[in-house]
Amino acid sequence: MFGGHGVYHGGLMFGLVAEDTLYLKADAGNAGTFEQERLEQFEYDKGGRTIKMSYYQAPDGIMDDRELAAIWARRSFEAALRSQAPKRISKKRRGAAG
Repeated sequence: MFGGHGVYHGGLMFGLVAEDTLYLKADAGNAGTFEQERLEQFEYDKGGRTIKMSYYQAPDGIMDDRELAAIWARRSFEAALRSQAPKRISKKRRGAAG
């Protein structure tokens, strides 16, 4: 898919490593934190198209600070959990299904 390695906890991928760089899962709940730190979003080329994934480069400081690493990892794992939450079915779709 992207040529990297997934980082998992509890069966959920919350990080990935590509070209010796760690990226962490982001969503609407935590992407702003990555953007505020000016961290790059993970992207790769697929057939001439740039595909952006919901992962951002991890801050450099987490490699030397266990507590900081735990905070960032927890936020990203929580984003992975949110992405697994059941999607709400709209009233329109619910009426068509039942």
